[in-house]
Amino acid sequence: MAAQEIHLTPAKRDCDGSTSAKENNTSGLSIDSEEMIVNGESPIVYHYLTFETPLPTPSSLVSTLPSAPPAPLPPNLKKYTSPFDWPESRKSLIVWLSCIATLFTAYSAGAYSPAAQRMSDEWHVSEVAVLVGTTTFCFGFAIAPMLLAPFSEINGRYPVFAGAGVLFMVCQICCAVTHSYPGMVVARFFVGCGSSVFSTMVGGVVSDLYHAENRNTPMALFSGGVLFGTGLGPLVSGFIVQNTSWRWDFWVQVITTGLVVGSVIIFFRETRGSILLSRKARCLNTWYEEREAMGYIGFDMPSTSTSEKTESQRIRWRVKSDEERESISKMISISVYRPFHLLVTEPVVFFFSLWVAFSWAVLYLTFGAIPLVFEHSHGFTLQQSNAVFGAMCAAAIISTVLSIYQDRILGRYLAASGKHIQNPSRIRRSIDLSCPEGRLYFACIESVLLPIGLFWFGWTQFHSIPWIVPALAIGCATMGIYSIYLATFNYFADTYHRYASSALAAQSFCRNILGGIFPLVTVAMFKNLTFQGAASLLGGVGALLTIVPWVLVFYGPKIRARSKFAREIL
Repeated sequence: MAAQEIHLTPAKRDCDGSTSAKENNTSGLSIDSEEMIVNGESPIVYHYLTFETPLPTPSSLVSTLPSAPPAPLPPNLKKYTSPFDWPESRKSLIVWLSCIATLFTAYSAGAYSPAAQRMSDEWHVSEVAVLVGTTTFCFGFAIAPMLLAPFSEINGRYPVFAGAGVLFMVCQICCAVTHSYPGMVVARFFVGCGSSVFSTMVGGVVSDLYHAENRNTPMALFSGGVLFGTGLGPLVSGFIVQNTSWRWDFWVQVITTGLVVGSVIIFFRETRGSILLSRKARCLNTWYEEREAMGYIGFDMPSTSTSEKTESQRIRWRVKSDEERESISKMISISVYRPFHLLVTEPVVFFFSLWVAFSWAVLYLTFGAIPLVFEHSHGFTLQQSNAVFGAMCAAAIISTVLSIYQDRILGRYLAASGKHIQNPSRIRRSIDLSCPEGRLYFACIESVLLPIGLFWFGWTQFHSIPWIVPALAIGCATMGIYSIYLATFNYFADTYHRYASSALAAQSFCRNILGGIFPLVTVAMFKNLTFQGAASLLGGVGALLTIVPWVLVFYGPKIRARSKFAREIL
């Protein structure tokens, strides 16, 4: 794409095509009989810069100043390459680093609950009151991205990740050393704020690095990291709390968080394309200024005012996204307002948010339900009951592998089927992986595993039934949650494009608020409704919500056509 000219002030020509000396002096351009010669007083011409813009060559290698030093060497622009064009090894490093950070963020969410009883005994408050620390964590997780996301748009991903990571680690230390219940509740809120960017903004990092058709694998790894870390937290914490002190539960998190944040600070690179492009423009403009200060004036640019192919100009670069960017206060107001606007006005956002919020609430409900059920029905100790979360970790790994390969398998199947029918377009119309609804085909089937797992878990909670049976039910439900989580992220990204971050913020807010509330009512629900009744109630709601992807598979294009936010991509 050629550079777009914004401002150009050439010398005026007479009717016969010549240029008067008087007009030359006025315009600041020195003109001989044949062409315009650019000097240090010529007007600067601004052009828009993109990653595809071909950079011009210098007009002259000879300085206009006597005894001038050699021209400064061109800057190394390799670090300003478009993230889409980065080597695959570099992209993989960024994705894996982001997913590991996500994993330990989820670990921090799940590692809190096993220590609740010990903190309750030390501070003489109820266990439900201690679990408010999970609620405040989730509230921080829901609120902070709405304020931090605009900063990542203006300043890039890296400074937000680094700053929030430091807050994450410092507040983990506060959790480990606090001697008061209020101090723990407040510290957990800021732990949620600091850790939130490693979950909510990783989807943006993936979008920075990969085009839509190549995002399935990194998004699958990201989703797997979330659920694996959620199960790993209570699994490890149960062993730590039973055999040492509840404070060591947090010191272990301080150590792991420190390693992850240190790795992010050292190895993570800015991935936001508009930020890299702005830096590239500033670097080039600085180089141009250095050249001009030494008397090396002008670059050969495509001509727009003469019949010549190129003309010498004093140029500077601008980036369109810098001019279109709103002020930080305006961006924050949009970041806060638009998600709720989409939640209220867009049926797709509302029902998907309801669906994923319910599944997330079930995930956080397991922090209290699994120890309660297995200690009551099977006489497990604290570490034994929390070891059951290993089923969640295993299910996350299986789901990740399946999601990476299932789209490829379906694509090959469609290609093979098309060779053996007279009208291959008919099968492609019925199963179209290129449209946003293509992200939902597997979710329609796999999401059923959530209500199945809930019914299975509830109705196998008897002492006579081996513990492995309800543990497998937990794995089944986790696979259903995984499919819902991944489908939501992918469908919103493909449907809403530049509004996707707002749509994802809406569902993130809903699922974290609901996820923070459910642990407070888990014990009461399972005791008052019985294990079977509580699981059946949740299973029934989950079964009802599995209608959501089916409706969109059949009517998604019509629904999107009526949306002013999604209509632009049809």
